[in-house]
Amino acid sequence: MLSRQKLLLHPAAKATLFVLCLLPFAWLFYRALSNQLGANPAEALIRAMGDWTLRFICIVLAVTPLRVISSTPALARFRRMLGLFAYFYAFVHLLSYSWFDMGLDVSDIAKDIGKRPFILVGFTAFVLLTPLAATSFNAAIKAMGAKRWQMLHKLVYLIAGLGLLHFFWMRAGKNNFAEVFVYAAIIVFLLGWRVQQFLKRKMPQRSYAGRTKLS
Repeated sequence: MLSRQKLLLHPAAKATLFVLCLLPFAWLFYRALSNQLGANPAEALIRAMGDWTLRFICIVLAVTPLRVISSTPALARFRRMLGLFAYFYAFVHLLSYSWFDMGLDVSDIAKDIGKRPFILVGFTAFVLLTPLAATSFNAAIKAMGAKRWQMLHKLVYLIAGLGLLHFFWMRAGKNNFAEVFVYAAIIVFLLGWRVQQFLKRKMPQRSYAGRTKLS
């Protein structure tokens, strides 16, 4: 465990993770430039950026369970960066849709968001993700206070649900639900683990309260 901790605390660890997180974007950018995105490159790019957004949200949710289960506190130092990359891919996903599908026409985008529920859900998830990205810095934590900051960042659970629903609706038109079930299972497991941990913390308190009354 000590060697793993030292490795994760190494100054180069964050830089390495940063490069790894950028690789999907770089690969998609290269494929777009070299016309390797298929017959409909715009749709392929929009979908791929959405997929990576959901993947990064799952990774962010997985940090705490992995940290606790593996007894590796150093993993927590990467959560902020991973969260910002989730926002980055969400932003590029939205930008790709706005540019390639809607020609950056704000009025058409607004009408499309109101007309199509799956886009409304995805846009809502992006809007909720924005304050989380904006307050992911130490100065924001200090200004808000730890408790209020933690309450705000619990929105990630709602965002994960909305992201999954958006993903489901995007795949529904092509009857491709295999990936949806995989992401749903991952998110349910990660949220279920948190519920279990919450109940575990509450149970000793209730037991203590009961013993106090009896005494």
